[in-house]
Amino acid sequence: MKVKIRKGDTVEVIAGRDKYKRGEVIKVLPNERRVVVQGVNIRKKHQSEIQAQGRNLQPGIIEFEAPIDISNVMLVCPSCDEPTRVKIQREIDRVARICKKCGSEIA
Repeated sequence: MKVKIRKGDTVEVIAGRDKYKRGEVIKVLPNERRVVVQGVNIRKKHQSEIQAQGRNLQPGIIEFEAPIDISNVMLVCPSCDEPTRVKIQREIDRVARICKKCGSEIA
């Protein structure tokens, strides 16, 4: 099934401990049905010092955004600024994503 959320979209989390948080999609993993959202699902990793390609990665505790399931986020329409479902409208020369609430096209 095709993913209706793309990199750069603003989404709102609708389930989990980060519920109601909004952020921009950094990365989409369509085969795993997951997305990485900026500022959401922050995890801490204890990193030891490693050498990779002639440079050292700093040791310590690093924070990073972990992937979240795509079913737990909802696209925010830029025109009505509300979380909405997306309708796909196919035309002869292009495919457009349409907001189900206000009917405007999502770029």
